[in-house]
Amino acid sequence: MTTYKERGQTPFFAAVLALGAAVLWAQAPSPAGGPRPVVYSAEVDSIIHPVSAEFMIETIARADAEGAALVLFTLRTPGGLVDATRDIVSKMISAKTPVVVYVGPSGARAASAGFIITIAADVAAMAPGTHIGAAHPVAGGGAVMDETSSKKAAEDMAAYVRTIAAKRGRNGQLAEQAVLQSKAFTEGEALKAVPPLVDLVAANPDDLLKALDGRVVTRFDGRTTTLRTALANVVPVRMTLRQRILSSIAHPNIAYILLSLGTLGLTIELWSPGAILPGVVGGLSLLLAFFALQVLPINYAGLLLMLFGLLLFALELKVTSFGLLTIGGIISLIFGSLMLIDSPAPELQLSLALVMSVVLGFTAIAAFLVRLAVASQKTAPVTGAEGLIGEAGEALTPIAPGTPGSARVHGEIWNAAANEPIGDGVRVVVTHVNGLTLTVRKE
Repeated sequence: MTTYKERGQTPFFAAVLALGAAVLWAQAPSPAGGPRPVVYSAEVDSIIHPVSAEFMIETIARADAEGAALVLFTLRTPGGLVDATRDIVSKMISAKTPVVVYVGPSGARAASAGFIITIAADVAAMAPGTHIGAAHPVAGGGAVMDETSSKKAAEDMAAYVRTIAAKRGRNGQLAEQAVLQSKAFTEGEALKAVPPLVDLVAANPDDLLKALDGRVVTRFDGRTTTLRTALANVVPVRMTLRQRILSSIAHPNIAYILLSLGTLGLTIELWSPGAILPGVVGGLSLLLAFFALQVLPINYAGLLLMLFGLLLFALELKVTSFGLLTIGGIISLIFGSLMLIDSPAPELQLSLALVMSVVLGFTAIAAFLVRLAVASQKTAPVTGAEGLIGEAGEALTPIAPGTPGSARVHGEIWNAAANEPIGDGVRVVVTHVNGLTLTVRKE
């Protein structure tokens, strides 16, 4: 029989043995000898903006500081900002740790900015059924640039990708075509090109690490290094809470909705003081919107136009303009919304359908509130001296022209005058108020 003391010791010793086994496995030598290599693995599934750039740069810096053998980014993105892309590429080519960019899983893409990041990596890999390319720069709002500006932007980006491709030993001609002709390439086309655009096609990150073991990689500065990834200790790296929140709300459409809801909530709170809920929701939405707008490239002229449009909606309640202020607010809100995001990337542009929905929603709300305001102005007053006119009462004393008396109205006794004889106890109606004296007539 096992005693109570023995029962307590058995799981304790089992836990110690399990922990020791885990430590020994982590420190077990690789086939080539020495400790197991460490690979930092991070997923980037977002638009390339300052938040995703910060995450990738911090991951590379951490790997450099801790002597990792490799950094593996699993990338899927529709594109993003040129400045953020250049920051990422600069960190990749200066990193001490080799960087692998893997476009995956199957069905994913690395377009525009993602294409540049892929070809800038020490090792570029793709999953089956993926594609890269289409990196032609476009004007803000997705519109076509004028010929001169378009040519300058395209040539500048083409020279940038040619330089990167040449240093990485990749196909500079196809990289240039991706910029100048917006060409995209499947994983097969990218791998079979001569020279290729990518180095490997792998079904998943585990297969990729197996294929990379023993591979000699030429770094950007010309040095060569041999990758050791057999039995690698893969350390997943995730965004911080702040980065996850920012990355989630940093989409222009989400930021625009938050900005609109916040402004609407605070406006309703100002129209109806004490409602509380619209003010709380509006304040939180505005704070989140400003949190996101500090990440996105904002055109402050567009932001001011939006705020001016909302101000015009509010003034419609106070100023009789016969709808002119509402029309001005609609125009200002539309143009401000379209100008809000200052970026050449179509992925960062506001949806026109969303803008029109928000504008029509604000217009409907403003029209409803204006209607309520007009109706309230037509309503007869119910308080003060004006509220007594038309009220019924009772004469308490005889009243005659030139001989005032008294009457009870609203349960109160008032001095009363009349232009006709009125007897005691006769029902009367108030026709005029002069101080504390009511002018009455027979009901």
